[in-house]
Amino acid sequence: MSSTQRDFSEVYSHRFEDLEVGMTASVSRTVSEADILMFAGVSGDTNPVHLDQEFAASTMFGGRIAHGMLSAGLISAVFGTRLPGPGSIYLSQSLKFKAPVKIGDTVVARVTVKELKTEKRRAVFTTVCSVGGNMVLDGEAELLIPARS
Repeated sequence: MSSTQRDFSEVYSHRFEDLEVGMTASVSRTVSEADILMFAGVSGDTNPVHLDQEFAASTMFGGRIAHGMLSAGLISAVFGTRLPGPGSIYLSQSLKFKAPVKIGDTVVARVTVKELKTEKRRAVFTTVCSVGGNMVLDGEAELLIPARS
């Protein structure tokens, strides 16, 4: 390795060869007012159901709710930091939103290896977000996982 090349081998959490069906990892985050405001700013989604308490109170939710994609973003955090970790590439994601998330809710995002596609170094994961044990988001993702050198 030349002096200008960096060695990233220690950055990777899991390589494809490390994965097994049933492996799981999670992250949790308590959703704050700041999270919703920052997500609205970054995404451009300024739907008043997320930002305007008076408007949101008139909806079926009875108050403001977090963006669904904010919860989905926690799934990405699991993939990018825990399982499989840095170097994995998100290829696809299906999502079904089951219940709203409100300010102060703690969302737990969990991914579980469902299937390994050895010939293409791809892994299929079940993806779930829950609040207080109640599922708020359900889905499935496929990722490309780096192999050992």
